[in-house]
Amino acid sequence: MPHPMPPLAIRAYTATSALGRGLDAHATAIATSRGGLQPNDFSSAPLDCWIGRVAGLEDEPLPPTLAEWECRNNRLAWLALRQDGFIDAVRDARERYGASRVAVLLGTSTASIGATEEGYRRLEGGRMPADLHRSVLHTPHSLAGFVATAFDLEGPCLTVATACSSSAKVFANAERMIRLGLIDAAIVGGTDTLCDSVLFGFNSLELVSPEPCRPFDADRGGISIGEAAGFALIERAVEGGGLPLLIGYGEASDAHHMSTPHPEGLGAELALNDTLARAGIVVGDVDYINLHGTASQKNDEVEAALVARRFPASTRASSTKGFTGHTLGAAGILEATLTLLSMRDGVVPANLGATTPDPLCGPQMAWTSERGDLRIALSNSFGFGGNNACLAFARAEVAA
Repeated sequence: MPHPMPPLAIRAYTATSALGRGLDAHATAIATSRGGLQPNDFSSAPLDCWIGRVAGLEDEPLPPTLAEWECRNNRLAWLALRQDGFIDAVRDARERYGASRVAVLLGTSTASIGATEEGYRRLEGGRMPADLHRSVLHTPHSLAGFVATAFDLEGPCLTVATACSSSAKVFANAERMIRLGLIDAAIVGGTDTLCDSVLFGFNSLELVSPEPCRPFDADRGGISIGEAAGFALIERAVEGGGLPLLIGYGEASDAHHMSTPHPEGLGAELALNDTLARAGIVVGDVDYINLHGTASQKNDEVEAALVARRFPASTRASSTKGFTGHTLGAAGILEATLTLLSMRDGVVPANLGATTPDPLCGPQMAWTSERGDLRIALSNSFGFGGNNACLAFARAEVAA
């Protein structure tokens, strides 16, 4: 088992999703149990489902200095980066540490594949159309390359693509790089936008619900796909800093099946155990768990059973995908942001959409919004192929 890790400070964080732009919009939505899902109006052909779409994104192109990176995914990233003082925080870190000592560690599952889809739809003589003939777009590394360029950073620049755990696992990469002395700070997070590949791809797996998703409901019918961008700036914690903290993480890969989790939650439990060990806590210390809770049949069965058998009834747990949809490679950072807001505001999010609890759910589930003193919280992110990640956060005064 890993040893407890020194906590890392979360200097700044932000997110954009179907709930709105920035922390205030997300905090208000969680406090009022207002979801952001809507009937699908995005796909190039009809598909009966609900989506979590960011409003107005089509009307906000990148500035001319970044036009080479223009695509929906990078537009959404740029929108999120310009909120909640995040740009100023990054510039301050660059000034304090130097451009080579700030890493860009981002997760995504599709990157700018939407632009590639568009290019193939309107090939010119068998070639990419001139306006999309930009090699920086048609690569999984487009997002991280764009963010590093936007901030003129020279430190490690890494893309993690482990499906739905992508933008949670980047927190682990940052901790290791900081601990080894390779960097002093890191931009972590991720972005994924709606595109035909994910909408029709998940539909072909019979995982997409024709109605708004209902995580942990006995009659759930599948996922709702959303889009989101989120970022956090993390660095070494200092005594009395007053900032929220990353106190632990765990990663595991059960490799049970390409798209189905291990039936006994083996990989998820391994990730949980490592998280608790690194954080130096036990299950009774955890006040809230933001569950992965996709509303797919197998994922919810496994996660519900794991929480019911490992945690006391006092621990509160819920999925926030009923608010935003499943934002794929951006799910880890979006739900980490929602977890941090829940701790800040003392609000346990409702398990939006569920009306008939799955019998496997234990007393830990918060079906409606609750108030509570949330000092320590976990955020679960489980991806295809058994790529599992779990993050542990604490309020500053708890670690002190």
